[in-house]
Parts: sequence; C-alpha cells; structure tokens
Amino acid sequence: MKNLVVLTGAGMSAESGISTFRDAGGLWERYPVEQVATPQGYAANPELVIKFYNDRRRQLLEVKPNQGHILLAGLEKDFNVTVITQNVDNLHERAGSTHVIHLHGELTKVTSSLDPNNPEYIRELRPEEYEVRMGDKAADGSQLRPFIVWFGEPVPMIETAIDYVRKADIFVIIGTSLNVYPAAGLLYYVPDGTPVYLIDPKEVAISSGRKVHVIRMGASAGVEELKKMLSQ
Repeated sequence: MKNLVVLTGAGMSAESGISTFRDAGGLWERYPVEQVATPQGYAANPELVIKFYNDRRRQLLEVKPNQGHILLAGLEKDFNVTVITQNVDNLHERAGSTHVIHLHGELTKVTSSLDPNNPEYIRELRPEEYEVRMGDKAADGSQLRPFIVWFGEPVPMIETAIDYVRKADIFVIIGTSLNVYPAAGLLYYVPDGTPVYLIDPKEVAISSGRKVHVIRMGASAGVEELKKMLSQ
C-alpha cells in the first residue's frame, strides 16, 4: 500500500464549528496570543490560560468530526495514512483515523508545568475531568497545565513527522495557511516526484517551487474530490 501523508490545519476542523485562530472573528481577536499561547502568558496569569483551555475542551463536547475527517479515515482502506495535524482537537481520532501525529499538542491532555514533555506526567482527561482548576497537580507536584505546544516552545513531534513525510508516496495539505513553522517546512521534505495536493477554499502561497494540485474547496468537498482523483 502507498504511504499517504496528510498535513492538516485549522481549516480541517472549521466545518465542525471549531473557531480558527487567524480568521476574522477568530480566537486571536478575542484573546491576544501572548496571553494564552506562550509560556510567558502562562507564567503571568495561569488562571486565565487554564480557563481558556477549559473553554476549548468544553467546545469539543459540542462538535463532531465533519465529512472531511470521516473520508480521510476511510482512506485507510486503500493507503497507509499518516495524519500530521497542527490542530489540538481530537476530531481525527473520533472520525476513526488510527495514526495521528499532533505537532502542537492535544487539548484532551494535561501535563506538568515544570516538565511538560515528560511522558510520565502527560495524562489524558476523561470528558468529566475537562474542567482543570488551579491547585490540580501533576505527578511531580506542579500545577497541571494544558499539553499544548505554545509559541516559543520546541515542537517535540516534528522529527517524527519529518520521517513520515520523507517516505510519502502522496502528500496532501488541508486547511493550513503554511504560515506556522516548523509545520510549514514539512513540504521541503516531500520526496521529488511525489504528487502534492492542496485542499483549501482560499489561496495559499506555496514557496517551495514544486508542482501542486490545488483543490479550491473546503475540507469535506475537497477530500471527496481528492478521493476521486486518487482512484483514477
């Protein structure tokens, strides 16, 4: 089976009703990124940051995977599918995707404030535990923090993602502006001659100089179209 590697961003989950950060009316307009998505913001006001991610988790209970997520999971019948996502939601998993690499962390997990990437301290929350409070402690005694890669922090899964991209027979980009590094740089590791598909209703600037099959549609319609193209 061919290796199909998919990079997904906020546009993948937009149809499910998850607010994107960058679009007009997006979360960054309501919450400055410095306050809720940097180590400095967390140090300055941990209570605000913890509440922000509690609200994001509550939203997960109200949304469902969209047709795009479901169709991507269905491609596992014909391909070795690896989903590399910049999203912190769990919609790929809920749709049935079995191999998902989260570059920017996972909303449903919490970890130590002192040693966030230590697997000993990373813990999956059950839905009834989604409300984290000040004073809730990790196993090392520090405050539980969201298991999210904030701006300015290293991206621990990037090397793993690069390894899969290097072996891609088909590479697909869905719903990402390719503005956030290191994720945006993954395109440079796609082998020469590997077809690249881009699914996005908006124009996305691709600087690598490679030929890209552009599907100007949202995630659900775009993955439907991709399926047709791959089956020809």
